[in-house]
Amino acid sequence: MEPSPYTERIADLAEQARAARASFEPPESPPAEEQALEYLREVFGPAVTLYIDARTGADHVRLTSEDFSRLDQALHDGLTLYLRCYGSEHDPDVTVRTAAELLVETHNIRDTAQLLTDVPSRR
Repeated sequence: MEPSPYTERIADLAEQARAARASFEPPESPPAEEQALEYLREVFGPAVTLYIDARTGADHVRLTSEDFSRLDQALHDGLTLYLRCYGSEHDPDVTVRTAAELLVETHNIRDTAQLLTDVPSRR
């Protein structure tokens, strides 16, 4: 299968997510809510948005299995960093498709992350 028009953007995002995870320093006193939100905006949200754009744009794009794998990993990295900012060691098991479906329902990246992880807990 040929690369999709999204392949380069996905590869860049996956590299950005890997670098963010490699350079992550846990907060001294969680929660670090602003830092968590930054990971949602910079990594998790863009991964979900790329998937939505590819699947719902004017030209329905077939992503390669490598594109899906990279998107899922970027999403996982972003969500893991979000959780670490709250002091959670939970390992999220979420696909980009599941996250996208939830974002379409909630229209809010923070709510989407909270519903997928239960972090922070609802009061």
